[in-house]
Amino acid sequence: MSPSRAGEVRLAFMLLSRLPAGQIEGKTPSVAASSWAWPLVGLALGAIMTLACGIGLWLGLPPIMAALLALAAGAWTTGAMHEDGLADLADGFGGGTDRARKLEIMRDSRIGSYGVVALIIALALRAVGIATLAEAGSATVALIGLAAASRAVLPAALILMPPARADGLGRSAAGDDPMSAIVAGGIGFLCLLPLGFGAAILTAMTMSLAALILAGIAMRQIGGQTGDVMGAMQQVAEIAGWAVLAAMV
Repeated sequence: MSPSRAGEVRLAFMLLSRLPAGQIEGKTPSVAASSWAWPLVGLALGAIMTLACGIGLWLGLPPIMAALLALAAGAWTTGAMHEDGLADLADGFGGGTDRARKLEIMRDSRIGSYGVVALIIALALRAVGIATLAEAGSATVALIGLAAASRAVLPAALILMPPARADGLGRSAAGDDPMSAIVAGGIGFLCLLPLGFGAAILTAMTMSLAALILAGIAMRQIGGQTGDVMGAMQQVAEIAGWAVLAAMV
């Protein structure tokens, strides 16, 4: 791997996780340039969540408790950044009366009732999905595949959606090179293939549709993407994936 590609991978881990990534040698790549590697971060995070779930099942815990351990491990290794984005988006879109107010609420570090409800529902849906697949014996491939694929949809949003703010992560992450999104999408799909080709196709389509719907809502509400929109999009895409796989069990 070339030094520039290695730097992009390291930056991806620095942005999307708390996992040690070493130092970037030479010029620091842009956020957009690192986006092709975001599903690789998902692979690592999914492996950690799988380990936590497996330990819980090995200890004899019910699948739902093992699922909650997996979610706790995922939140710890990411700093719950995606969950935070979902909560901020729910508060902003639910409580704001106009675009400026919605963006103001989303930037507020405090969480409101919309955010709390969104987090509870999201965590519950993910936990039930993990538990359902754990009972079917396929939680490992699902956890890893969905963690990668749900981050693989994000680079396309950076290309297709304008930044909603003049500053912030959404502005710095905006890109115009579709190759990063194509590579990320390819990696994400490959990570779903252990589920079976048909399941991978259906899951990828459903996750992409869920991300597209949220993108449309964000365009109507605030006119583009922000870091919170990206975090919420990862959560919504992952939940859509769990829903498809749970329905297929």
